Amino acid sequence: MNPILFGILVVITTSLMGSSFAVGKMGLTYFSPLLLVGLRFTLAGLLMAIWVWKKPLPKSLQDWGRVGLIGFLQTAAVMGCIFLSLRTITAGESSILTFMNPLLVVIWGTLFLGITYRFAQWAGVLIGLFGVFITLGFHLQWESGTLFGIGSAVSWSIATVLIKKWGVRFNVWVMTAYQMLFGGILLLLMGVTLETPKLIITSTSIIIVLWLAIMASIVQFATWFFLLNQGDPGRTSAFLFLAPFFGVLSGWVLLGEVVKWHVYVGGLLIFVGIFLVNWTFAPSRGLQQSKGESA
Repeated sequence: MNPILFGILVVITTSLMGSSFAVGKMGLTYFSPLLLVGLRFTLAGLLMAIWVWKKPLPKSLQDWGRVGLIGFLQTAAVMGCIFLSLRTITAGESSILTFMNPLLVVIWGTLFLGITYRFAQWAGVLIGLFGVFITLGFHLQWESGTLFGIGSAVSWSIATVLIKKWGVRFNVWVMTAYQMLFGGILLLLMGVTLETPKLIITSTSIIIVLWLAIMASIVQFATWFFLLNQGDPGRTSAFLFLAPFFGVLSGWVLLGEVVKWHVYVGGLLIFVGIFLVNWTFAPSRGLQQSKGESA
């Protein structure tokens, strides 16, 4: 894939990921947390399902089960854990835990896909993770929400590996549509059973839901899934370290949050980590085998 196009798509998807934290925080004025993400992904899934109805659908019940499992992990579990974690820890701390995902993807890729990573790549992942920690303020407290934050990272990393293994079975747009729809419906059920629903309809709240559903869900997920299928998931997932950096910047723009010096230091370490993961990358024999097995 053309490196310039790859870079543009990475910036688009990670900036949308990061900005969704700030936009979502704005939305909590009008919606309860799980109801907000349930509406977001159900609407996104319905819109995409209408758009892709002529494209080839999964051919077996087993394949529908695979899409449903990805939807549970990638959408319902990740977003549910994130918003439940925000009840007891800050958005920054939740982001730190969620974006441990690239480190976990490298671990799962090594254990289950037979991918070999070099020392510099492991170092790049750790440096990038440390950069996220610095960007978001040098602190992380242990609360009950910490477990939910870790749960979001584990769910996301497992979904990433499954998308890499199973993604070739599906049209990327069909998989994006139905995993969001399945996950969104689960989140709506969680929203009416695990919390007291809050719903305030205004022009602002409608715009927030539409932005989250279309730009931060449809565009973001489709781009992300497309990138995952272009190469090694550990290499691609290293770019997720950009998302919390964009999250801090969007908080500054949209919410007036102060950007302190440690954001710039952390941002530099994030870029160094991404460079190390990608600069020394070479596909291993195990990766080639995993591609053949997943077909």
